[in-house]
Amino acid sequence: MNYEINEGTLAVIAMEGNKSKILEDNNEYIIDNTPFKIMDYSCKYFGSSYEGRKEGTKAILNVDYKVPIIVENSSNLIFFPTSSPTATDCSWISLKDIKSFNEIEHIGTEITFYNDKKIIIPVSKRMIENQVLRASRLDLIIRNRKNSKNS
Repeated sequence: MNYEINEGTLAVIAMEGNKSKILEDNNEYIIDNTPFKIMDYSCKYFGSSYEGRKEGTKAILNVDYKVPIIVENSSNLIFFPTSSPTATDCSWISLKDIKSFNEIEHIGTEITFYNDKKIIIPVSKRMIENQVLRASRLDLIIRNRKNSKNS
């Protein structure tokens, strides 16, 4: 089954058996596809490819690994990976929907979204913080380019 990331998508969470849990503002789904395949399909749905989006981000940020991806440009749908994008445990989180994140000792990081939904990702708070900063930098650069183009 295919799923397109949209403005209501909060996270695409890796599950066992090459499945993904989709967390949206008001819904949750289990999809028979990996988060990476959902990201790739969504990029193609919006007219690019995952590889194209990745190369664009790498050129803008000058980074090589765990790069955030602009899934759809006009809505600033930017998602960042929680580990190596092709790893089976990699989940993808929407930058614009994060309210806060806190370390849970020996478990990982709890991410709270603006609608107060919460998820726990088995990675350090520092890693989430780095990814949020990287994705925010990408967002800022793209917004500045759009604004200077429209001036």
